[in-house]
Amino acid sequence: MKKTFTSHPEYQYLNLAKDIMKNGTWKISHSTGVKLKSVFGRQIRFDLSKGFPLLTTKKVFSRGIIHELIWFLSGSSNIKYLVDNNVHIWDEWAYKKYEWAVNSGKVKKMTYEDFIERIQKDPKFLEKWGELGPVYGVQWRKWPAYAEASADKPARIKTVDQLGWAIEKIKKYPQKKHYVISAWNAGCIYEMSGSHDASMVIAPCHTMFHINITGDKLSLLLYQRSADFFLGVPFNIASYSLLTLMLAQVTGYKPGDFVHTFGDVHIYENHFDQMREQIKRIPKPFPKMKLNPKAKKIDDFKFEDFTLLGYDPHPPIKGEITVVGGF
Repeated sequence: MKKTFTSHPEYQYLNLAKDIMKNGTWKISHSTGVKLKSVFGRQIRFDLSKGFPLLTTKKVFSRGIIHELIWFLSGSSNIKYLVDNNVHIWDEWAYKKYEWAVNSGKVKKMTYEDFIERIQKDPKFLEKWGELGPVYGVQWRKWPAYAEASADKPARIKTVDQLGWAIEKIKKYPQKKHYVISAWNAGCIYEMSGSHDASMVIAPCHTMFHINITGDKLSLLLYQRSADFFLGVPFNIASYSLLTLMLAQVTGYKPGDFVHTFGDVHIYENHFDQMREQIKRIPKPFPKMKLNPKAKKIDDFKFEDFTLLGYDPHPPIKGEITVVGGF
């Protein structure tokens, strides 16, 4: 039987966009006042043996996706790696943290443009104000935890490498079902920690992921509590699909499925026109992502180890990021 265009897996994304636009409930972003349409509780999935799900109905910033994931995996809380590689997708969040300091009277007000120029030219300024707090990579690789006090030793902070633990355990006990890596750490979220200094700049949107081995395949399920469908979700799909490929390689399995589960999934009003344009477009074949087979450990991967093959998307569609978050 001949395949129809509607069998393309990218239609899962496009059909969910239609669902949000048609059936979504109007809400207002509490920190920006921007209106949005939202639905709750949806799921899409991609068989990674059938291509790499980098959306084709608009060009997606693949270089930024790769560098951001390498940055996450490094466990860093500072955007220096991204800035050094000319990736600026987290710059506005660094500026948000600077604005918190302005509001508390710790530093002088500075325009966003001046802040970014200083970030790029002044290494000491970048070292201090490029810090985002314990964001995704920190939680994945250096989750802060307390070691118990004893009679001769006070309680101290230690760190837990959640992802490193999962990789090593999967090699020994692939049948286990508890390979869950969480970025949601209540003690590092401002409303609960009460401290901007101790908290991450934004409560994690992609909250946790679950790795599963079935037969000879490794699959990954992401739970995303809050999803900016036009700008963020194409990035998230590609990023976690790439992570799935990497985890499969370093544990000795074939790539299985990437399953994307959403909590609140929404489209901002200032993205409606762009989304309508994207929905009209016909998906093209997914590209393939080739990984350097010499990379045997999760920390071995460098940008040069990834080769995207056959990516021929429709032109990009731009939209403004809505810098939400905070309480």
